[in-house]
Amino acid sequence: MTAVTHAPPVVAPPAPAARGGSRRYRKAIAFFVAPFGLLFLAFYVVPILYAVYQSLLTVERDGTFGAARTVFGGLTQYQRVLEDEAFWSSVGRVLVFGVVQVPVMLGLALLFALLLDSPLVKGKKFFRLAYFVPYAVPGVIAAIMWGFLYSPRLSPFTALTSNVPILGADLVLWAIANVVTWVYVGYNMLIIYSALLAIPSEVYEAAVLDGASQARIAWSIKIPMVLPAISLTAIFSIIGTLQLLAEPQVFRSFSSAVTSTFTPNMTVYTTSAVPNPSLAAAFSVVLALATFVLSFGFLKLSQRREAR
Repeated sequence: MTAVTHAPPVVAPPAPAARGGSRRYRKAIAFFVAPFGLLFLAFYVVPILYAVYQSLLTVERDGTFGAARTVFGGLTQYQRVLEDEAFWSSVGRVLVFGVVQVPVMLGLALLFALLLDSPLVKGKKFFRLAYFVPYAVPGVIAAIMWGFLYSPRLSPFTALTSNVPILGADLVLWAIANVVTWVYVGYNMLIIYSALLAIPSEVYEAAVLDGASQARIAWSIKIPMVLPAISLTAIFSIIGTLQLLAEPQVFRSFSSAVTSTFTPNMTVYTTSAVPNPSLAAAFSVVLALATFVLSFGFLKLSQRREAR
């Protein structure tokens, strides 16, 4: 018996039309990405590079009253940053602020999202809107409103504000934390609530058939499945904490305890107004690096926990 051999199939080269279509797809992708790329380059990358360049400059004078000239100073401004106690005190202040305020804010956001997702709660549309309304109030307006509520002479709660120094040096940081929490709980709640809505209903049905209560479902199913959303809100909160500016800037009108260097961004703003743009740029670069390290470190830590 003679064995029958089969020749391997011949693969035809791609048609010219297919290659042309691929080129058209690339052009279409480039066309739609180009506007974002140009804006990202012009308003993000270029300012960062210019800030780094500005931070390497310094001002010199010939004598006490000589004409000022800008020269390359290397790392001179960064040495001044490392020696600036007010700046590092402001960094420590916002870190303490974040360690307390961020978990409280995200805990409330998670609680509200779970309540909205619970089948036992009625009037979900009303509560969803009510939780989100504070975020629609601009941060400056919210700070002014709460500042009046905290002020002993202007607040309708004088019995409290006259006896408790809310705007004093010991409590003003937590008064600001309350404003930030009030504004951003609803925003973070919507992110977590959106993640809850993406969970397949079959998962809940299987848990109910196994006899799980709503509290058990929330603890064992919902919270573990929305951990990526919680991590995302935590990263946003870390970045926002280190960039804290509007609320403490407004509170300077209500409390003498809020100084011009109360937060890192206020230090940058005050330094640039001196004016000393090179030192302000160095502050900004160091603050940006610290924000990147903290947010990226938290992201990697959360990813390792999720992998387990």
